Amino acid sequence: MNPDPALPPAARPLVLLVDDEPELLSVLAQLLAVEFEVVTAGNTAEAELQLAQRPFELIICDHLMPRETGLDFLLRIRDCWPQTKRILLTGYMNPELISRSVPVADLVCCVLKPTSGTELLAIVRSALAR
Repeated sequence: MNPDPALPPAARPLVLLVDDEPELLSVLAQLLAVEFEVVTAGNTAEAELQLAQRPFELIICDHLMPRETGLDFLLRIRDCWPQTKRILLTGYMNPELISRSVPVADLVCCVLKPTSGTELLAIVRSALAR
């Protein structure tokens, strides 16, 4: 799936990007906005407010954040929005967390930071094509 960048934002797949690092959130949002409509949230509470307003095709959520981990958030919202695909983004290199997260939270995948823009775009395209 390679959405046409000429399409208006409303016609593109809607992606929710959640990260507590403002600079990284901005860079990732700009990267993904080339092909997708992107909404950002600086924490899981903001993300949940966004989810209550409209359906998202995909959520990309950082793991280590204050108050609630990304994995806990993705587990919690899985039941309310089961059709929404989920990706965990983490710089926390723990093989057990990574191997356990995907099946437990029914994630598309777990992506290790740092990742290249090309790789992240390919992962998002693949996730949305499923």
